[in-house]
Amino acid sequence: MESGGSEGQDYGGDDSRLPLSEVVSDCVKRWFKDTLKEAKAGDVNMQVLVGQMYYRGYGVPRDAQKGRLWMTKASRIRSSVWKVSDKHPGYNASDSDSDELKVNS
Repeated sequence: MESGGSEGQDYGGDDSRLPLSEVVSDCVKRWFKDTLKEAKAGDVNMQVLVGQMYYRGYGVPRDAQKGRLWMTKASRIRSSVWKVSDKHPGYNASDSDSDELKVNS
């Protein structure tokens, strides 16, 4: 009796498979490109994410100057972005907005 879902697939000895590190690296680079496209279109959250990615060198060579440029651009709309500039890429920038709302209420 055959188990479902694996008919015809041989997972042993396949030399054509890429190392996981290469797959992840490619995914991160594509994530950066997609994020950059949205940031250029004016999405503030994506501008923050691009800034974080440049600061950390995540999916792109590390470049603090470009990171600051994107964070500055985003800060024109949302001043709280500087609270997350040193956070890891993907940190939810809107989490820091709640502090700003409490102060301004």
